[in-house]
Amino acid sequence: MTDPIADYLTRLRNAINAKHRVVEIPASNLKKEITKVLLEKGYILNYKFMEEGPQGTIKVALKYDPVNKVNAIKKIIRISKPGLRKYVGYKEMPRVLNGLGIAVLSTSKGVMTDKEAREAMIGGEVLCYVY
Repeated sequence: MTDPIADYLTRLRNAINAKHRVVEIPASNLKKEITKVLLEKGYILNYKFMEEGPQGTIKVALKYDPVNKVNAIKKIIRISKPGLRKYVGYKEMPRVLNGLGIAVLSTSKGVMTDKEAREAMIGGEVLCYVY
C-alpha cells in the first residue's frame, strides 16, 4: 500500500456509504491523530485502539443523525498525495466550505485543523478536507 491515509479515508467513506456503525482500520500514529481530530470536531462518535497483530487496529464508531439516519461526515477528500504533496503557510490556509468544514493538517506541532494552525501561525501539509 503506497498511501495509508487514502486507505484510511476510503475505509471511512465506504463504511458511511454502507451505513455501518463501526469500522476497523489498521492503525498508525498518524491515523490515530487524525481520528482524534475527527472526534474533537464531532465527526465521529468514538474510537478505540485495539492492540492486536503487529500494528493494531482502530475501531471507529460512526456518528449518525437519529432521525434522518444521515452521517455527520458528508464528504471526506484526500488533498496531499504521495505523488503531489500540498503544503501551505498559515497565510494561505484553506477554508473548507467557508469555515463550515475542516482541513486536517500535519504540522510541526502535530496534527490539527486549519483553524488551530491559523491561530498558532504555523503551516503544514494539508492531509484532507472533511465536511
